[in-house]
Amino acid sequence: MVTAQPVGTNRKGGVERWLDGHGDLAAMLVVVLGFLARLWAAAGTFLNPDEALHFRLANESSLALVYKASLTALHPPLLFLLLHLWRGLGTSELWLRLPSVVAGTVFCWLFFKWLSQVAGRLTGLLGLMLVALLPPEVMLSAEMRQYALLLAFLAGALYFLERAFGEDSAGPMLASALCLYLAMLTHYSAFLFAAALGAYGLSKMFTPPAERPRASVVASWVVGQLCALALCVFLYKTHLSQHGTGDSAVLQGWIAYLSRSSYFQPGRDNPLLFAVGRSFGVFQYLFGQLAVGIVMGLAFLAGLGLILRGRGLAGKVVPSRRLAILLIFPFVLACAASFLHAYPYGGTRHVSFLIMPATAGISVAMARLASAGSTGAGPRGERWTRGVAITALVVAVCITFGKQRRPSMERADQSRAHMAAAIEFIQTKIASSDLIFTDYQSDLLLGHYLCGQRTIPFDTTPPPGFEQFSCGAHRIVSKDYTRWQFWANNFIPEWQRFVETYQLKPGSNVWIVQAGWSVELPEELRRNFVEFHDLHFESFGDNIKMFKLAVGQPGNRQPQIP
Repeated sequence: MVTAQPVGTNRKGGVERWLDGHGDLAAMLVVVLGFLARLWAAAGTFLNPDEALHFRLANESSLALVYKASLTALHPPLLFLLLHLWRGLGTSELWLRLPSVVAGTVFCWLFFKWLSQVAGRLTGLLGLMLVALLPPEVMLSAEMRQYALLLAFLAGALYFLERAFGEDSAGPMLASALCLYLAMLTHYSAFLFAAALGAYGLSKMFTPPAERPRASVVASWVVGQLCALALCVFLYKTHLSQHGTGDSAVLQGWIAYLSRSSYFQPGRDNPLLFAVGRSFGVFQYLFGQLAVGIVMGLAFLAGLGLILRGRGLAGKVVPSRRLAILLIFPFVLACAASFLHAYPYGGTRHVSFLIMPATAGISVAMARLASAGSTGAGPRGERWTRGVAITALVVAVCITFGKQRRPSMERADQSRAHMAAAIEFIQTKIASSDLIFTDYQSDLLLGHYLCGQRTIPFDTTPPPGFEQFSCGAHRIVSKDYTRWQFWANNFIPEWQRFVETYQLKPGSNVWIVQAGWSVELPEELRRNFVEFHDLHFESFGDNIKMFKLAVGQPGNRQPQIP
């Protein structure tokens, strides 16, 4: 007698078989979704101040001048050199961000291929869903920054290194080394990942003789490591050492911005609580949702435990202890760098290089959870539909309830239309005789949009502490990079210094323009100082605001800061 099965069981079995037989096709569909999400996020918004700074450094007349300008930044030169060439084909926001969109998409595919190699196809697909669709990872690939290129190159270094060991071939080893060099030329966090990758490769050299790579593969690995070390020394000597170890104004400003949460402070922080708290902060940033981040941090620990017990690799031959080194060592190095004040550690984009080890450990745990105690699973004991459903639920929760970490702008406020309206207002409503005074982040955006993406004609001898240039009929005076942003408590003394330095006559009109992150100066002035109670300002969304002040008004005395 034939026993009928429930319809739902047959349907599930069909989906299970399809996913098991078409894992790469399913992965391609996820990659396409990730690409479209990145493309949408990159379109329709004006540049943020950091993006405008990157373009300014790249917008020179020659590659030599771009390299010279890049030495003033706290990043290696590769992105600036690439943008210099790329801008020759267009300067729209979407076009300038397109290299990041493409690099982020390439990263997703390479990460999937690597994770499938070391932990199984289901684990690879679940990890791909996370890196392709989670909002923080999408946004990293939708901005003109270094992080998408960094991730693509690091994923390439990892993927080709695994292929070199698996195929016992020197060719992939050389490809891995090249990807690593490009990553190091893109972002300095690659130094930390390179050290972890070196430890991972070194562990392969101490396996039993029958499992060790051929001499040619070992030799290519050693040469690659020595060249990577030489590149580290070169970048340090020619760039990092010029910024000092904490004495330069640039580095001091960067550390001050992050020190409250991302650098260990002796006497303030408990070492164990700092390490644990900032580690979970990494997962909260990667998932963009606090509660989910904590759960995923615990899932990472569970995945790490499964790997060490040899139960999370779906029949793969990669030794569990060697893989565990790769997953945990980047976290250890990043935390140690924070204790030394060498690099921030916590819930910020600066830890983007931890996406791969973090997601790999989580995906192992999720794949194991999906397949545990199930019937009707795939031929390797994998349960594809349950794993995909769990991962899709996590992504959906993060999209629905997640929140961007500051500094950030709401998409509606960052609309390109707001910037176009603000520039039109400046060009048509602000008299050419009126000076424009800004903080540094606003200077970056005004220089980019008011000057029409042309190289900015800076005055060569501005007063100390100021930067000045002209665009069309308008003259802009800005604080230099030491005053990134105006707040009520720093604007009044900066205004007085500006008036005295430029010897402005009473009654002269000056427009204060703010654009970028956390633009709240006019509201703060009205709230905190009675002299500004009736201050009128123009607003173009919540992230572009401007107002007019007359020198000597209101009153001739400096308002008292509460």
